[in-house]
Amino acid sequence: MKTMISMKQALVSMLVVFALPTMANTPVSVALDWTPNTNHVGLYVAQSKGWFEEAGLDVDILPYTDTSSGTLVAAGIADFGVLSAIGFYSQRATGANSTAVMAIVQHETGRLVFNGEREDIQRPADLNGKIYAGFGSAWENGLISTMIKNDGGKGEFDTVTLGTSAYEALANGRVDFTLEVNTWEGVNSMLLNRPRRAFTYADYGVPDQHTTFLGGNSTWLKNNPETARAFVQAAQRGYAFAANQPKEAAQILIDQTQGMLSNPELIHASMKAIVAGGFFQDAGEPVGLIDGDMFTNMTRFLFEAGILRDENASLLTKMPNVSTWYTNQYLSIKVD
Repeated sequence: MKTMISMKQALVSMLVVFALPTMANTPVSVALDWTPNTNHVGLYVAQSKGWFEEAGLDVDILPYTDTSSGTLVAAGIADFGVLSAIGFYSQRATGANSTAVMAIVQHETGRLVFNGEREDIQRPADLNGKIYAGFGSAWENGLISTMIKNDGGKGEFDTVTLGTSAYEALANGRVDFTLEVNTWEGVNSMLLNRPRRAFTYADYGVPDQHTTFLGGNSTWLKNNPETARAFVQAAQRGYAFAANQPKEAAQILIDQTQGMLSNPELIHASMKAIVAGGFFQDAGEPVGLIDGDMFTNMTRFLFEAGILRDENASLLTKMPNVSTWYTNQYLSIKVD
């Protein structure tokens, strides 16, 4: 009889356990701004280490598509996105429903580059009348003309829009100069033994900036503050790990992207350059902190250069109040 009762109790207990609802993690989506690269490493580290799951989240890292991450976030198709700074400023000026919640890259990684063997180019003013291989944005014209003019030149140059093929055109001499991301194309040029020389934007009157943000849909952030905080702090933890363990973080990125990254040497070299340059973290500050002055200064530069437009595609006539464009409220002040 005791055995029968024990078996009954065990069966009832099992039924109760199976009847209990399982607590599913909260789904969160994040869109990439390009194919996976070292700017995304913190997301993949957090995913691999289980930190998103630990925070009660089921995070879907969406693959890059022809629709920009900024558009996906503003439309509410993705909750979060990795956003290029210039793209974010431009979209936000039109009234896009997005907010920057973390600075992934703390400083300007871009630079103006030319063939290292060119003796006729010694300063930005020497670029007058030369051929620039571009990517089709208004930002490029404002940036380059400012650098040339601040060096005493007229700021006049010819542009051919080539996109990523600009680097091959530069290598074979079809164009005179272009722009590159130092921590990616710049690193790759060294691996390919294509020496380049460069001019740094900030040396010629262009303000420093956070070149990449993690941004969220503004309405979603308002309606889901605790989920937003959990996601941002887990991502922040991933980037903090990458800043301190670049070799392991690079390998995690390679492993997590399952063969999408065909050049492991570039990934490791890029991570090394990012950490050596202090691009993920400023000394004495938490990873991801958005600098309000830096944010405002770049917005002002874009406004004064006639780059920012409103929802009707008309140039802004008044410097926007950017205090609502970003927030540090979801960040952890201390990251382990």
